[in-house]
Amino acid sequence: MKNGKKPSRNEKVHIATFRLQPANWLISKKTSEKWLLVHRSTGTAKAIPAP
Repeated sequence: MKNGKKPSRNEKVHIATFRLQPANWLISKKTSEKWLLVHRSTGTAKAIPAP
């Protein structure tokens, strides 16, 4: 899996709307339809809709 990138301020706000802690998640893949997030410590992946 691709290495995740630290989310920007606007991305952190969007992640927080899904009741996730933005400090614990990295953005692995961004498409026009969804974002793939990877947890920093456990490595679990989660997909959320793109804004």
